[in-house]
Amino acid sequence: MYFLLASSYKIAWPLTAMQLEVYRRNIVLFETLAAINERFAKLQDLLAAAMRHACLLSGEPSDRFLKLLSFFQKVGVIISVENWQLCRAARSFAAHDYEINYAIIAEHFNNLSDLVSELFGVSARSLFCDELIRVSLKDNDFASDFIAITTQ
Repeated sequence: MYFLLASSYKIAWPLTAMQLEVYRRNIVLFETLAAINERFAKLQDLLAAAMRHACLLSGEPSDRFLKLLSFFQKVGVIISVENWQLCRAARSFAAHDYEINYAIIAEHFNNLSDLVSELFGVSARSLFCDELIRVSLKDNDFASDFIAITTQ
């Protein structure tokens, strides 16, 4: 989260197709966008895996991911199954699509920018696991950053 947020701060949002076309050879810009893509996808994957593990540890049925999402919506970790599915679709696009249309690329990154706060919120609300299954933040130099980022 720390590095995803740091990379996001380097971009003047929202992006436009014209900006991307004009700066199409700007290595710093496109390396930053690549980092945002990667970090968003990894955070979304990490949260999905954490939810699966939390369900298993708490004895909740998790044979289908939709059941798992319904449980996490019920306990308030995710706002809605639909929001989570938007994050998942953005993650899949980030991980697998190699678009060359600047309008589509700009739309994708603007969507990621909008959805980052959703993933940060899921991360913060996941701390309910501390009470449910005795899992909590490890005390390290990123713990205070995690709290600061997720309470913005």
